[in-house]
Formats: sequence, C-alpha cells, structure tokens
Amino acid sequence: MIFFQSKLFWITLAVVGVGVGGYVTRPQWMPWLDNAESAISSSAPRGQGAPTGRVILTDQAQANLGLTTKAAHPGPYWKKISVAGMIVDRPGQSDRSVVAPIASVVTSINHFPGDTVRPGNLLFTLKLQSESLHQTQSDLFKAAQEIGLATRNKKRLMASAVPEIRLFEIENQITRLEITVKAYRLELLTRGFSETHISMVADGIFVNELQISVPPRTAGSGPSTLEIQELKVDLGQQVPAGHTLCLLANHRNLAIEGRAFRDDTPYLERAAKQNWPIEVDFGEEHVGDREAALLIVAVLGQVGAGQGSALWAAMTDLHLGDAEGWFPPVQKFTIEHLSNTINPANRTFAFFLPLQNQSRVIERAGKTQLLWRFRPGQRVRLLVPIEKWENVFVLPSDAVARDGAEAFVFTQNANTFERTPVRVLFQDRRDAVVANDGSLPAGSFVAQSAASQLNRLSKAATNAVPAGYHIHADGSLHKNEDEGK
Repeated sequence: MIFFQSKLFWITLAVVGVGVGGYVTRPQWMPWLDNAESAISSSAPRGQGAPTGRVILTDQAQANLGLTTKAAHPGPYWKKISVAGMIVDRPGQSDRSVVAPIASVVTSINHFPGDTVRPGNLLFTLKLQSESLHQTQSDLFKAAQEIGLATRNKKRLMASAVPEIRLFEIENQITRLEITVKAYRLELLTRGFSETHISMVADGIFVNELQISVPPRTAGSGPSTLEIQELKVDLGQQVPAGHTLCLLANHRNLAIEGRAFRDDTPYLERAAKQNWPIEVDFGEEHVGDREAALLIVAVLGQVGAGQGSALWAAMTDLHLGDAEGWFPPVQKFTIEHLSNTINPANRTFAFFLPLQNQSRVIERAGKTQLLWRFRPGQRVRLLVPIEKWENVFVLPSDAVARDGAEAFVFTQNANTFERTPVRVLFQDRRDAVVANDGSLPAGSFVAQSAASQLNRLSKAATNAVPAGYHIHADGSLHKNEDEGK
C-alpha cells in the first residue's frame, strides 16, 4: 500500500515539473507551434470556408451549365391560365364536297389526294345510267323538232289565204312547245348538263358521259386553289345521285378550338369582351426574329389592317423560303366566338379563334403540292390573360432558385455570380414574376437558367478562385500566364 502511494506521488511530481518547465520556456517553443498551424492552414484545399452566396465560374464552366444572362428591366406582365386547344377546319370555308348529280358509273379519275386543282379543272368522267335522264333528252329533242315543224307550217299558212283562227292555233302550239323545251332544259341544267350539252341534245346528239369539274369560285366563297383531300369513289364504281365523289379543301382559313371548364367562364368572357390577345403555343421551333415579328403585329394593329387585307395576307405568309423553320405567327389571336353549350361527356365548352394559315409550294413531277404550316387536328396550348401586373421583372422559370421560403436569382459580374434574394409574385413552368421592390436593381444582368445549380454551388462554398486563375477588380477571371515560372 505504501509502495503504490509513493509511486503516485512521484508521477504527480513529474507532471507538475513538466508543466512548470513548459511555462517557463514558452518563449522558445510557441513560435514553432504557430508556424505548424500556418502550414496546416495553407495546405487545406482551396474553396473551403463559409458560404458567401457568391460563385466564381470559368468560361468553360458557364458553357457546361448553358448559362446565359440578360439585363432585367421592369415592365408589365399578364397572368394567364392554360387551356387545351386544337386546330380545326372552319365550316363552310375550309372544305367542299363534289357530288354526282345523277346516277352513273365512274369511268375516269383525273386527280388524286394531294393534287392541287383550280376551278374548271376536270375531276371525273361519269357514264350516265339514269333512264329518266335519257327520256328527258329524247323528249327535249322531240319538242325541239316539233317547234321547227310548227314554225315552218306557220310560215306556209301565212303565205296562203287561211282563216286567222288557224294561225292562232299554230302560235299557241309553238308557245306550248317552247314552254316544254324550257322545262326540259332546266331539268338537264340541274342534272349537271352545260348549255353546250343541252344544245347538242336539242340537235339530236345525246349525251352519254358527263364531265365533273372543280366548281367555279364565287365572290366571297374562299380561295381559288384547292387540294384533293379525300377520294370517295373508285374507278368503275356505280354511284347514285347525290353521292360524294371527293372532298376539296383549302386550309388557308382555319380556327383554333379551345376547350375550357365552367370555372374558367368569367376569364374567357372578360378576355372576349376586352378583346385581349390570346397567346398560342404551337409547340414548334421558330426561325427568325420574334421581336421583329411582334413589332409587325403592333404596326398592323395601329394602321388597322384587317385579316382580309392584302397587307395582312402578305404578313401571314412570312417564311424563310427553303429554310426548315418558320417565323413566329404575326397574327393577333382574339376570341371570335364563345359556345353557349357544354359538352355533357367532358363538361367543357368550346371557344374559337380565327387562324390564318401559311403554306409552301412544292413542284414535283410536274405537279404542284401545297404544304401547310398548321393542320387540322394539331394540338395547341392557349394562354388566356386574366390579370395584368405593372412594373415587375419577368424572368424564365429556371432563373429562380428556391431554398425553403426563400427565392434567389443570380446576377452576373463577369465571371462572378452573386446570389440575390427576391420576392416571387407568380411562377409557372415558363415564367417567374419578381417584384420590383429594390432587391434587384433595374438593368442587372441575371442568369436566365441553371439557378438551382448555382444555388447548390454557392452553398458548397465554391467562391474561391479556381486553381491556375486570378480575378481582376471587375470580376473577370484570367489564367495565370506565369504560374509555372
């Protein structure tokens, strides 16, 4: 027991002695410790430390992230609701049927689906199969011959001395025959006979075949160039009177049919009443200057160019010749008609917007074909304005990063991107509306995309200058030219 107590005494005495010696000699060993800590600190990896909300990126890193920046300026913004839509034909304007006027057999088909035709072009040749029509031709020929005989008899009697009652009877007979001939001619006209055909029948040349051509264009009936959209008969087919032979189409004047629910009615009624423009997302890539196209729309609106004017028609035909893309549509889309009925199957009601189509012409194998930009059945997305905000910043949705209740954008100063807190008023899959409350100065260059990636980088404390680079006072990043020297 005494042995262990003495051992503990000597250990305690040694510890106290070491402590007193270290305290007395501290001026000698303290500088060594400070140098060791400095060495450890300098050997730590670059870029570690507390996050500062600032990210320094090389040009290559920006290209990898696909970063683009644009100056942010406050302006107006329309809050919109998204409504599904589809491009449809305009009844009475887009399509036209060609029917068989009489019972017949199709003996010749001159044009096929996809061919472009004009009024007067021959479509079909029909062999007549109607007995009543042949009888009408026979009756017309007989009546025409009897008129000729009665007229010659009247001339002979007038040359001789006959009672007036006799001449009066012959004149009545000629009048009755002329009325009969007129009735037969009208019947043949309604059956599709031309005046030339009727004159041939009156002379005894009966018509056994009928040629069906593209109907003539009447004033206000639509464009003169048509396309064979669908062929309804085959060669050698027997068709009754009134049977559809083909469908002719011209997709110059179309419509966009939107489908909205009952809760959206107030928004659509207000947009129709105020004649607010509707944005249409056709889901296509545009070629050309969108701002220039929108400027054309504004100019047309100021000069009052209507959709039927030559100027408007020329504008709607804007394209790039043989290029693959199109200019953005320069047409102003407004609601033309709101349906007053609701579809019981899907509980939606329809509304319609006029659409001026665009086309390109292809010459192939001696035939002309029209390629339309918009086609019936194509799905679109309609953005209907419901509320207008003034003096706000409008940014792409990817330009805003979320972190809990906070929202941030990143402003650029050369290679430096700084996180700036903002207040988001509204955000959808396309746009983010930021309040102009002073947190984001007007004219700041804001990253238009990859805000979430930048936010993660800023939280990871990557604000240090990358190895091999140095940064200037203006925020630009440069390589060390003499780093290896």
